[in-house]
Amino acid sequence: MAIFKTLALALSLATAALAAPNGTTPMQIRLAYAGPTGMMVSWNTYEKLTNPTVYYGAEVSVTYQTSTTYNNHVKISGLRPNTQYFYNLEDTNTTKPYSFSTPRVAGDHTPYVTAVVVDLGTMGRDGLTTFVGKGAANPLAPRETNTIQSLQNFQDEYEFLMHDGDIAYADYWLKEEIQGFLANTTIAEGAEVYERILNDFYDQMTEVTSLKPYMVGPGNHEANCDNGGTKDKAKNISYTVDICMPGQTNFTGYRNHFRMPSAESGGVENFWYSYDYGMTHYVQIDTETDLGHGFIAPDEPGGPEKEDSGPFALMNQQTDWLAADLAAVNRAKTPWIVVAGHRPWYISVANDSSDVCWVCKDVFEPIFLNYSVDLVLSGHVHAYQRNAPMFNNQPDPKELNNPTFPWYITNGAAGHYDGLDTLDRPFQNYSRYAQDSAYGWSRLSFHNSTHLTQDFIASSNGTVLDSATLYKEHKVSGEGYGNGHHGKPNWPMWPHGGPPASGGWKV
Repeated sequence: MAIFKTLALALSLATAALAAPNGTTPMQIRLAYAGPTGMMVSWNTYEKLTNPTVYYGAEVSVTYQTSTTYNNHVKISGLRPNTQYFYNLEDTNTTKPYSFSTPRVAGDHTPYVTAVVVDLGTMGRDGLTTFVGKGAANPLAPRETNTIQSLQNFQDEYEFLMHDGDIAYADYWLKEEIQGFLANTTIAEGAEVYERILNDFYDQMTEVTSLKPYMVGPGNHEANCDNGGTKDKAKNISYTVDICMPGQTNFTGYRNHFRMPSAESGGVENFWYSYDYGMTHYVQIDTETDLGHGFIAPDEPGGPEKEDSGPFALMNQQTDWLAADLAAVNRAKTPWIVVAGHRPWYISVANDSSDVCWVCKDVFEPIFLNYSVDLVLSGHVHAYQRNAPMFNNQPDPKELNNPTFPWYITNGAAGHYDGLDTLDRPFQNYSRYAQDSAYGWSRLSFHNSTHLTQDFIASSNGTVLDSATLYKEHKVSGEGYGNGHHGKPNWPMWPHGGPPASGGWKV
């Protein structure tokens, strides 16, 4: 049971709603874990703060060229684990405090629940609502509960929220304008619409993110202002990243808005990092850039998505970090390993490089097997598909009864302006349940060291559309795991001694 402790955290914040009385009124409040005894408190203001503070200490108040607000970040250290803290914000004119709970310490095997969304955009005037433009689909029904509202309704049931890429969909502004959904907008004015969509989304999420840590990862829609290219067929005009103003390219908004625990885990910015929560070790990877080993990532210059972004680290830095991170996991304390990466490679869609990330498979799959990763979460395709545990395109014959291979689940059905994707029928032979007609999110319930349940929750009414439980006999022998490796695994590790068709490691 958590220790309840009142702590007034006086936040000197800089932000306001558009009609706020001054530029230091806080908005877009969000939390993130910062190691086992820390919490990152972030918020936005319309003015720069010279000394943004949370109870004690100053950190940073930053902006970028097109941003209409300042992003303020303060790390609080030395907190007690599994403890609820209360905090108040200046200029909020409210006596009701916000609160957060620090993570359960690694080794605490108390059951808990985590919420997961991917591909979640803004709701309402600039996003998913009850009507769509020409060419879009799947509007909300009148008075239908959307995913952000559903997450609010269930927030007492989960400990924190994971959002594995594609956040807000601000880069859809031009597509929405071309389809007649938004008022006629010039390219120059589009920069303002882009920032408006971001601000609206973070404001809509505040009811959740001011109370629950919000752990995010990079998706392709964070990369630039134009979705990697948009075509106006009526005018026969193709737009590219060249129309984007400085500040709306190269993941700039994403890099400024969040502070994930990369410093605490040896990762890089908000792109890859890890953290422990109770009986689980969580890893966020970057499928968009920095694949290394001679592979061109989807969002990098020359990649298929034409995002012209990154890389953000040295060659092979992400995979070297990932192998070392997983090798160091103490499975006695955290028997479960969950990895989140935006793009899937096991999904029932056409063999298209923008949907199926074969290069991601080549890079990450051997590492996941070598270090006995239990669950791999993804999105990108705007549908839900629960697969069998997989390796090298083959389902594990044990299915969910103590499999050797990692379990793969794609859930990109959270909802955004452009609706849902249609999966190819018949589904792939590894698919165990698929759904492409309902918006929803995933609920992970960790029961103990051997049982984990994943539920697909319909946002509209909170019903469980799919549920499955994984049983794993974890080897809890102490430090390290990964078949005896402690660091970089032995490359290559593909079956039958040969590399995949798309190439091998270049080390």
